[in-house]
Amino acid sequence: MTEPRPPRRLKTWSSLGQLGRIPSEYEIVTHNLNYTTRPNRISALESNPTTAANMWFLTYRDKSPLQADDWLGFRDPDQVTYRKYVTMQDEQETAVERILDEYGAAGHDASLSQPWVECLATLFTPTRFPVHALQMCTAYLAQMAPASYISNCAVFGAGDLLRRVSLVAYRTRQLADATSSSIGSAERAVWERNEAWQPARAALEKLLTAYDWGECFTAMNLVLRPTLDQVLIRELANAARDHNDDLTWLLLGNLAADADRCTRWSLTLARYAIEQRPGNRDVLRRWIARWTPRAEAAAAGLSQVFGVRSAPTVENAANSARHRVLNEAGLAA
Repeated sequence: MTEPRPPRRLKTWSSLGQLGRIPSEYEIVTHNLNYTTRPNRISALESNPTTAANMWFLTYRDKSPLQADDWLGFRDPDQVTYRKYVTMQDEQETAVERILDEYGAAGHDASLSQPWVECLATLFTPTRFPVHALQMCTAYLAQMAPASYISNCAVFGAGDLLRRVSLVAYRTRQLADATSSSIGSAERAVWERNEAWQPARAALEKLLTAYDWGECFTAMNLVLRPTLDQVLIRELANAARDHNDDLTWLLLGNLAADADRCTRWSLTLARYAIEQRPGNRDVLRRWIARWTPRAEAAAAGLSQVFGVRSAPTVENAANSARHRVLNEAGLAA
């Protein structure tokens, strides 16, 4: 009788499963790094399971209606690592710096028409407030996500939004110096009181209380961001070019690359969740139904700033952008 063969020793990359290949750099530096989801844990953090923090993770992540057999199977389609992200965004910032230097030397801002400056004062320079709200929610998503592959996408997304806030703040100072307008002093009042902004402000303030990680992801990345980014990046860029403001057009085009990357990983995650459990489609759709009216109201409000003639076009474009995202995710009604 032959002796039973001893069990095979685990290989270096065994924690990634039976890949049959050497894992990529992206997988090596991203796989299963979320400490609060470690195997055989009693609670998310090493403290009494009934502490507020552990109950928070239990309620809003572990018992979320959005579940999967293995969240570690998700992959960012762009496979962004820290090294790749820093290199990529350094190149983006180099391009932004060159654009700002070139147009600054040409006295570009002083040539802008007063109506367009007023539009920028209403629709562009106040965006550091809503984008900061999105940044906070994206950072929260990174903290609460059930796998490090998802957390990393959200962390880099928060970095994108910080870059956007910084660029808007820089441009606010430039425009304040070059124009005799309210720019630089009235942005908070516009954000808090201008009627066009109030539906968007209400939606984003409610988003800050979407504590379930799945609802936060759905509301922000599948509903609100596609809608708001269409208005505040793409439609505003089109309007800038119509008003001979090539500087704003170029800067918003640069920021659009970050928004597109967010859309790609969000679509991939939504599809992955449905593949893991078909019932997740209904879970996601319930959240979409809850947040879509808020996104529609935000688009309707902000579109009024573009003028009576352009408002329907902008509103339709914003809603169409959201429908495209949901359709590609397999979530269209």
